[in-house]
Amino acid sequence: MQLYSYFRSSAAYRIRIALNLKQLDYQSQAINLLGGEHKSPEYLAINPQGLVPSLKTDSGLVLTQTPAILEWLEENYPQPALLPSDTGGRARVRSWCYQIACDIHPICNLRVINYVSNELGGGEAGKLAWLHHWITEGFKTLEQQLASKPRGPYCYGEQVTLADVFLIPQVFNALRFNLDMSVFPVIMEIYDSCNRLNAFMEAVPERQADSA
Repeated sequence: MQLYSYFRSSAAYRIRIALNLKQLDYQSQAINLLGGEHKSPEYLAINPQGLVPSLKTDSGLVLTQTPAILEWLEENYPQPALLPSDTGGRARVRSWCYQIACDIHPICNLRVINYVSNELGGGEAGKLAWLHHWITEGFKTLEQQLASKPRGPYCYGEQVTLADVFLIPQVFNALRFNLDMSVFPVIMEIYDSCNRLNAFMEAVPERQADSA
């Protein structure tokens, strides 16, 4: 498999974690978002949205959008399972995933914050205010929900799930933009627990070849 990725993309970060958890071999093809490589005709032929990540499977199928890619990986490589075995547990985990994927990440990604900073005249201060506000709003609810979860080191108790795969890159972004995470102790406990696992450690942005 080939993963088209950018080292600091939180969406690509998710896929790296999942591939590592499932111990799947893949080659990473760096797509430089700051350099505009995602808008090149060559990459648009792979992913017409011009976004990362894209995953080309062994059969040549190209998958886009992380929720779809992660569901495909779960269906085709079910072990280790990244969703609980019961329907209620799966729905709960998916809810946490979608809170991040739908309500936090889209309004805090590169093209949005660049628009806030440049086109709307917010500058660096406006960009940080925007990011801090929307990540905080999302994490407030998530912190409450995770505090009432089955106790354990991860989002869903003792099992690493897709919720952790979504959460850790979002926390990384929050820390990168100097958000005070001390007000979210449960989230930070989960972040620290996950980052003790090799699958998460090997996926961090600074360990990717294009981070240099």
